[in-house]
Amino acid sequence: MGISQVTNQLEQPKLDLKPRLGLLIIGIILIGANLRAPLTSVGPLVASIRDSLGISNTLAGTITTIPLLAFAVLSPFAPKLAQRFSMELTLFISLISLTIGIAIRSFGGVETLFIGTVLIGSSIAIGNVLLPSFIKHNFAQNIGMITGIYAVSMNLCGAIGSGISIPISSLSGLGWPGALGCWGILSLLTIFFWLPQLRNQHKSIKFVQRETKIQSTNLWRSKLAWNVTLFMGFQSLIFYTMITWLPEILEQKGLNTHEAGWMLSLMQLSMLPITFIVSILAGRLKNQQLLVVVSFVLLIAGLLGILYGSTPLIPLWIIMIGIGVGFAFSLAMMFFNLRTQNTNEAAELSGMAQSLGYLSAATGPVLLGWLHDITNDWTAPLLMLVLASVIVFITGISAGKNEYVTSKQSKNPLFHS
Repeated sequence: MGISQVTNQLEQPKLDLKPRLGLLIIGIILIGANLRAPLTSVGPLVASIRDSLGISNTLAGTITTIPLLAFAVLSPFAPKLAQRFSMELTLFISLISLTIGIAIRSFGGVETLFIGTVLIGSSIAIGNVLLPSFIKHNFAQNIGMITGIYAVSMNLCGAIGSGISIPISSLSGLGWPGALGCWGILSLLTIFFWLPQLRNQHKSIKFVQRETKIQSTNLWRSKLAWNVTLFMGFQSLIFYTMITWLPEILEQKGLNTHEAGWMLSLMQLSMLPITFIVSILAGRLKNQQLLVVVSFVLLIAGLLGILYGSTPLIPLWIIMIGIGVGFAFSLAMMFFNLRTQNTNEAAELSGMAQSLGYLSAATGPVLLGWLHDITNDWTAPLLMLVLASVIVFITGISAGKNEYVTSKQSKNPLFHS
């Protein structure tokens, strides 16, 4: 074989590389968009759903808790499914399941509400776990950039979901079922754009299986893995609890329903530039401990501001909480890749952290609803979120160290010559 033939073979794939990567990035963006909106759109409608179906605040809180429990139960199995069927096919099936769940949830009954919510939570659990690992596999040299892009997509659609839920539900005949059901359009669009990725599934299977043979990691014995897990869990607890109850907290402060809904959107919109910037910064810094400190300070200031500050400054407190959550969320996503050495480890750490992390996060909305029911006030619930922020700080300082979960002494070569 001549040199020119070898050169042609090496150069030929480059002709198709840019279109394939373009579709791949669009697919990642769209999957990210589906990982928040079907859940965040519920928060502003909780009171309407509760009154319409005649359920208690505690039971209403489970509408957000059920997906978190699904995350906890299914997250450990997502890497196994990807190894068996490929990441591309597993993500595709999860999108189909998500669309079915959104449709069932929109029927308007108590039973269908919770059945659909279980399907939605189960589907999103797969995407939550596999997408960071998928990014590490396909964009090893640009993890921070692509993670930032997908995080922005996730939070942007989450913010839109919170903001438009009340206006859509107010349209003639739609109500809360129509406001929740409209997100099925987005999931259907994502299925269409993800179809081309199914052609790459056999390559993905071989890649993951090869890494699995090279190294089997017992993350349950890793102190660093446990810190990443707790960091993931408590930052999620803060976010999903705020998504569920922030509108009602603000209504008690004097805001009307529409204003409270848009404040929830403001919290998520303030996360957008942060999730992109922090992802890139985290990938370039030697360790991420300073970013953890910034997140902690902002969360504490925002929560105490809502609790004790003046009503005119509520937008400021909301923005601070949004930025703080944005810092914490971006760091959690980056820890899956920065604290691991290959795609398989990233998937395993993501599965462990999201399983146990979301299990702890699932207690948040229900516990706050219960505390509010017995105290008829939001002071104790907000103080509980302050305590959660302290735990985020403690675990984040340890998770931000420049180490790998596989070895206490192993340093990340990306930051050493």
